[in-house]
Amino acid sequence: MTHTNKESGAPAQYLTFMLGGESFGIGIMAVKEIIEFGNITEVPMMPESIRGVINLRGAVVPVMDLAARFGRAPSVPGKRTCIVIVELELEGERQVTGIIVDAVSAVLDIPAADIEPAPAFGTRIRGDFIGGMGKVNGKFVILLNVEQVLRLDGLPELAATDLAAA
Repeated sequence: MTHTNKESGAPAQYLTFMLGGESFGIGIMAVKEIIEFGNITEVPMMPESIRGVINLRGAVVPVMDLAARFGRAPSVPGKRTCIVIVELELEGERQVTGIIVDAVSAVLDIPAADIEPAPAFGTRIRGDFIGGMGKVNGKFVILLNVEQVLRLDGLPELAATDLAAA
């Protein structure tokens, strides 16, 4: 697997997926796995963008509704809806989070030369959520700055919950 390397212009791999009719991508290095949608336990008093938690091999993993996080209506699960499990190192802590997407598309190599900076206007999501715009086959894929998207107060505490107490 390749990793982002702006200096050499080497391609980076991105998992692309659909959400609300738009194509998005996240760096493959952050993606742990993709699982089918389901078995989400709602947790009271969570932000609107957190659908609940899932049990992933004994670990409590919060699940974010990406559409709600972007200020849109919450996702309505369909046949191809799935949960992408993302693992990040945030503030020295390993954070595993699931994100709900409408459908996973493909893993694509996008060379650094084909990535444009995020536009200052014209997108329907916050600018700090966008890492860049990847050009793929004449169309744009919105490359997410997944660290910013997942930065929510309360997620580390939720992930630290012991399943035995549930």
